[in-house]
Amino acid sequence: MNTARITNPVIWADVPDVDVIRVGPVFYMVSTSMHSMPGCPIMRSVNLKDWEIVSYVFDTFEDTPAFRLEDGEGIYGGGSWAASLRCKNGIYYVCFSSNDTDRFYIYQTRDIEHGPWERSVIPDLHHDPALLLDDDGRNYVIYGNGDIRIKELTEDLSALKPGGADQLLLEGEREDIGLRIEGCHAHKRNGYYYLFFIEWPRTGNQRRRQLCYRSRELLGPYEWKVVLDDDLGYFNNGIAQGGIVDTPDGDWYAVLFQDHGAVGRIPCVLPVSWEQDWPVIGENGAAPKMFQTKLPAGEPKPLVISDEFDYTSDRLALNWQWNHNPDNGLWSLTERPGYLRLRAGRTADSILRARNTLTQRTEGPACSAETLLDLSGMQTGDRAGMVALQNGYGTVEAAALEQGGFNLSMCVNSGDGCPQEVESIPFTGSRLYLRIDFNFEDSVDQAHFFYSADGAAWKPIGGTLHMKYSLDHFMGYRIGLFNYATRQTGGYADFDYFRYHRED
Repeated sequence: MNTARITNPVIWADVPDVDVIRVGPVFYMVSTSMHSMPGCPIMRSVNLKDWEIVSYVFDTFEDTPAFRLEDGEGIYGGGSWAASLRCKNGIYYVCFSSNDTDRFYIYQTRDIEHGPWERSVIPDLHHDPALLLDDDGRNYVIYGNGDIRIKELTEDLSALKPGGADQLLLEGEREDIGLRIEGCHAHKRNGYYYLFFIEWPRTGNQRRRQLCYRSRELLGPYEWKVVLDDDLGYFNNGIAQGGIVDTPDGDWYAVLFQDHGAVGRIPCVLPVSWEQDWPVIGENGAAPKMFQTKLPAGEPKPLVISDEFDYTSDRLALNWQWNHNPDNGLWSLTERPGYLRLRAGRTADSILRARNTLTQRTEGPACSAETLLDLSGMQTGDRAGMVALQNGYGTVEAAALEQGGFNLSMCVNSGDGCPQEVESIPFTGSRLYLRIDFNFEDSVDQAHFFYSADGAAWKPIGGTLHMKYSLDHFMGYRIGLFNYATRQTGGYADFDYFRYHRED
């Protein structure tokens, strides 16, 4: 049987805060999705290498002005953080906290690939929560930053258990630590409780590292070790935050992630061995870039896809996510068959405050996307095009003019979110080809913008966008299609296709 060979990173794209479980021969992974909707993507694999999006936990989990981009700020950098995934007695559980709602959410389903998911909401923030479903039938959430707390949950995980455990569990180191322990992942093996954390020291190599705390008793006391301190040779960016998972053959692996510049936070899979009941991550203290497994060879599935928008219903492929909650009355795949139609439902002054921007991830080391935009439905003041989306965004877009025709421009964030034109030219046609090229190799982190009147002769426009991963969005750059009104509502833009290419 052919077996899988792991090459790190296993996904060169923004899939942060990963948590992996195994059910039979299948692995499932959940990750943070923040302000992208639908959220909490569930990915499936048979070998920890080839991952496919199979579902989302929710379409949207709150419907407030901030989630609808109606408050001027939105939930950038908020939304769902650091989800935990577990399975017990045939029921799958996902939990996360949301900084902007100050709530703790637990979802459950018997069918992780199709749902539906039932939601429970618990007051107060439970930072970076880890579910621990103990083998004595009791259930817990462990959470916090620096000072780690534990609370007991009810048998059905729908609420905190009255009179159950609720206490400080342990305290992480304070001296010379920039980021104290957080990002808990909880496991039990051979009578030990294991709690994995990330930590960021101010001394030594001063990079993120992975810690493991262990105890024979759930409530402690705990002892700890540094179990990985390595950067895969990439700019001193430590690989950390995640948990461990076993295989049907009894092998163990850690699934962690690494900050990788503007493309985002990318997952890595590392072998785990055991010495005196301590996990040893990597090989000889280092994270291997490549290693062989006994897991079956799989079929690579694209994380980012091309799309001709040939749908028979208004249900997009799972690879697409909206920036914040969409207004489902203002987009269609069937109103004009073969096209994505985006209607302008309210005015906005910026792509950052415009609803119904449809996005996919970018991927390293380099990738490119193009679209064909039909401008004939746009009204005066409407702006439509393609965006490299983060706070430091770049767009290539057409703006409809009052006297007819269009202003074709490349724009960046002026500093207050509004578009600042780097270059603009007149355009009088009704069909416009747009393209963005991304380069993430060795953290070059550059994007270049192009247009064409015929799809063959491409011309650059504007300047180089020097992409920067900023914590106000806390997300890697995404490719987005957008249309919004600045003066009056009612116009629309039609996108004929989205064609994507990744360079390996």
